[in-house]
Amino acid sequence: MNHLGEQISALIDGELTGADLDRASAHLAACASCRAEAAELRQLKRDLRALFEVDGDDALTRRLLAMAGPGGPVPSRRFRREQYRRERARDDRHTRPPRGQERDRGTARRRGRYVLWTAISAVVVGVGAAAFTMGGGSTASPGPKVTVTPQLEMFSLEHAIVSGDVPFPDPSQSGTDATSP
Repeated sequence: MNHLGEQISALIDGELTGADLDRASAHLAACASCRAEAAELRQLKRDLRALFEVDGDDALTRRLLAMAGPGGPVPSRRFRREQYRRERARDDRHTRPPRGQERDRGTARRRGRYVLWTAISAVVVGVGAAAFTMGGGSTASPGPKVTVTPQLEMFSLEHAIVSGDVPFPDPSQSGTDATSP
């Protein structure tokens, strides 16, 4: 008797369709060992699904929050980023020099980085453009030269060789009679 084998797993997971599903269902109806194996697999699938179910009671939530420490839950990145910006803006108002005096070092440093990256980008683009113009100067192509229209005589000769047909001779060019041996 031919048992389901690997198809039993596909049957339990609902992956079989059409004729395969009909054959597997008919076999399950007739075979007690495959029915028992299918029942075991279904139970295993239910047990595995039950592992992921979590009771969302309040006691669990309180324990998790208590594990976060004395400060409570960790704030989100967005909240921390906004808080950092507010603190930095407040500190900048107090430490900023009066107008017309020395610039903020952070602004000068950012401007310097901008100029540096602009210069590096210009050099890279210039080198690339120079390499492109210098590399495309050769006019000779390394591949074979292809003629646009082949000569008719060459075509008919190649056709005769490939197909095994012998073309009819032209009696006016050969100077001899085509019917004589």
